[in-house]
Amino acid sequence: MIAPPRHAASEHRFDRFDVGLVATIQGEPIVKIATYSSVAALALAGALVAAPAQARDQIQVVGSSTVFPFTTAVAERFGQQSDFATPVVESTGTGGGMRLFCAGVGVDTPDFTNASRAMKGSELENCTANGVTPVEMRVGFDGIVIADAIEGPTLNLSRAQLFLALAKQIPGDDGMLMDNPNANWSDVDPGLPSAAIEVLGPPPTSGTRDAFLELVMEPGCEEAGFDGDTCEAIFEELREDGAYVDAGENDNLIVQRLQANPDAVGIFGFSFLDQNGDVIKGAEIDGVAPTFDAIASGDYPVSRSLYVYVKAEHVGVIPGMEEFIAEYTSEAAWGDEGYLAERGLIPLPADARSAAAAEAQSLTPFTGG
Repeated sequence: MIAPPRHAASEHRFDRFDVGLVATIQGEPIVKIATYSSVAALALAGALVAAPAQARDQIQVVGSSTVFPFTTAVAERFGQQSDFATPVVESTGTGGGMRLFCAGVGVDTPDFTNASRAMKGSELENCTANGVTPVEMRVGFDGIVIADAIEGPTLNLSRAQLFLALAKQIPGDDGMLMDNPNANWSDVDPGLPSAAIEVLGPPPTSGTRDAFLELVMEPGCEEAGFDGDTCEAIFEELREDGAYVDAGENDNLIVQRLQANPDAVGIFGFSFLDQNGDVIKGAEIDGVAPTFDAIASGDYPVSRSLYVYVKAEHVGVIPGMEEFIAEYTSEAAWGDEGYLAERGLIPLPADARSAAAAEAQSLTPFTGG
């Protein structure tokens, strides 16, 4: 996609209302708004003028627990090295973040949302209906890892084995669906440990869970020998009998629970393995270990892109948003030797970073796809 040219500061990037307003606190101007892209953005400006005590000077970010540590690192650096307040970053899960982000325009809605998957078509429709123009920043790659405690068994799993361990229903010998009978890993494959299946994983609101279903459960079903129509009907349903445990959006808690129970297995983003390699270890998936290089090359089969979405209507209204985007998309942050790579983010190739930075900084509207 070719990014549109930047407009002057006195112009807006979309359909314009030629309106000039100044919001004040105790008579002092806090933000000058020259033009507005929509009725929704005009309402945001009106809220700033009508209720200056509620106008905020701090960027608010919600969304994915996987992207949370990366955006938090950028927010901390931004607060330390700029004249703007340190952004507030909350971990709500990708789905929860999308709902908050797309709810509308105004100081009581977030400015950015983190996502461990791309925005869905239904979410984009919700944003559009509520006057929100999202701008997509693809910030890097991540691998979804299956990990256990250092002292736990060494696992080499296939996606077919993971499907047979975690699917709520699987086809029986007669082809009819039945509740998953596999209690131990050795029930799935005699070569696996005899320990009970206990997998701590993300909740339904998590983008990591969405990606796990797409990248592991769906192909795992087909690799287990079941037909495509059957797999389409069952791959999204995980067990509810205790074999799969919804562990919430705090991946650090999963790491702690793995330490407490060496037979348990956790599902989370690579960065949490990378930052806790002294206490947990990653399983090989289809013979490939979850390493930085294997994820970057695409050899690791459970890899995905990570995103941050920007609310275009808030840029120029909430102080520091353009500067925060510039920091996030700087080589010092997301480059091959950037501080986010030190936190476990797998950088995009240089040409992809350049294209993503141009689209984000020009506020190119996300149109799906």
